[in-house]
Amino acid sequence: MRNFAKHTSHYLPLLGILLLGVLAFALFSYDRGFQIAVSIAVALAYVAWGVMHHHLHRDLHLSVFIEYLIVASLGLVIVFSLIFRS
Repeated sequence: MRNFAKHTSHYLPLLGILLLGVLAFALFSYDRGFQIAVSIAVALAYVAWGVMHHHLHRDLHLSVFIEYLIVASLGLVIVFSLIFRS
C-alpha cells in the first residue's frame, strides 16, 4: 500500500482509462461496433500504460510486456464473449 501511495500519479491515469472505458461501454450499449472499438482502445491503452510505467521504473522486460498483452487479451476475450453472447 505504501508503494501505491508513492506512485499515485502513475495509477490515476490507469484508473481514468479504465473508468472512461466502462462509462463509454455503458453509454453506447446500443452500438456493438462502438463497444468493440472502446474495448480494443482500452486494452491498447492498458498495454501502453504498462509499458510506460515499467519503462519509467527501469524494469521493463519482454516478460512484463507479454504479461500486459496476455491480460489485455484475456480482458478482450471476456468482453467480446459478453458482446456476442446474443
